[in-house]
Amino acid sequence: MENIRVALVHDWLTGQRGGEKVLEVLSEIFPKAPIYTLFHFSGTQIPTIEEKTIRTSFIQNLPLLKKRYRYFLPLYPMAVEHFDLQEFDLIISSSHCVAKGAIPRPDALHISYVHSPVRYAWNQYFVYFPPEKLGLFSRFIIPPLIHYLRMWDVTSSQRVDYYVANSKAVAQRINKYYRRTAEVIYPPVDIQFFQPSDQQEDYYLIVSALVPYKRIDLAIHAFNECKIPLKIVGVGPDYKKLKKEARANIQFLGTLDSSDLLAVYQKARALLIPGEEDFGINSIEAQACGVPVVAYGRGGATETVIPGKTGVFFNLLNHKSIHEALDKFQSMDFNKSAIRTHALNFSRERFKNNMRDFIKEKWENFRSLQ
Repeated sequence: MENIRVALVHDWLTGQRGGEKVLEVLSEIFPKAPIYTLFHFSGTQIPTIEEKTIRTSFIQNLPLLKKRYRYFLPLYPMAVEHFDLQEFDLIISSSHCVAKGAIPRPDALHISYVHSPVRYAWNQYFVYFPPEKLGLFSRFIIPPLIHYLRMWDVTSSQRVDYYVANSKAVAQRINKYYRRTAEVIYPPVDIQFFQPSDQQEDYYLIVSALVPYKRIDLAIHAFNECKIPLKIVGVGPDYKKLKKEARANIQFLGTLDSSDLLAVYQKARALLIPGEEDFGINSIEAQACGVPVVAYGRGGATETVIPGKTGVFFNLLNHKSIHEALDKFQSMDFNKSAIRTHALNFSRERFKNNMRDFIKEKWENFRSLQ
């Protein structure tokens, strides 16, 4: 496939989360492929991504972009459709918002790796936009805007030839909202970097973007009551609100470099996942360090955590259910080596090989029909 002209399409480049880790490996598979993205904040990616050809949309030049990029959501569908991809034989999109809506030429193949259908338009709409918390202006603007986004999302889903989902939970959403099937290939985790340590301290850990669907608010409520130490790694629009609600036993660490992140993982008593995850790379990063997980028992966590062996679940989205899971967790013993062994199933190399084989197979099938 060396002579195939390939383009990678990614929603936006503003940080290093699960989607960016997938993009990094796709860039290794196709090192000459340019990256098309709505906007790019320079310096936020690893050097190998920053050094690639990155082509942005007109949104890149809008005022106050870094602070207000979420406000430009109504422009995202139009922006991704304005990418000129006519020179490429193969389009691979990495999508949690609009990237899968890029328009290939008729005889090109489009494979989309989906982290989730647009969360705030579908399964997490009422978490992001609870009616009782919307102001008068928002109540008139947000519902029709999201209605438009849903219609565009379903229509643009037909532009994809083959879907890959990052979990069975996401494959189910793709089937429900788009009526399309998706192959499940779990995303890459750098298990060689995330290694166990003999050091341990008495705190729980959250590693997450501070956005509504992650339900960090439930964790703060629970830990405010039990007064157990909790460290939170991550930034996001909910930072100020969450920090204001937290008591002295809860510490916000912001964004950490890789070595500091490794250290807080290694020393944690457990990783807490208080909301429904699409997959949850943080769950595997913790387990690669031999650290068990306390997670909400829906979504991607049910595919990454083995109850009683690598962690425990709580079944309801409330602080009482988290308390009960913590009590259960504290009465259990976990084998650090067994936890890490489980994490080895989600290696970066496995993802790379599975994606390469999938793309090659679909390309050969596609070309045979031309």
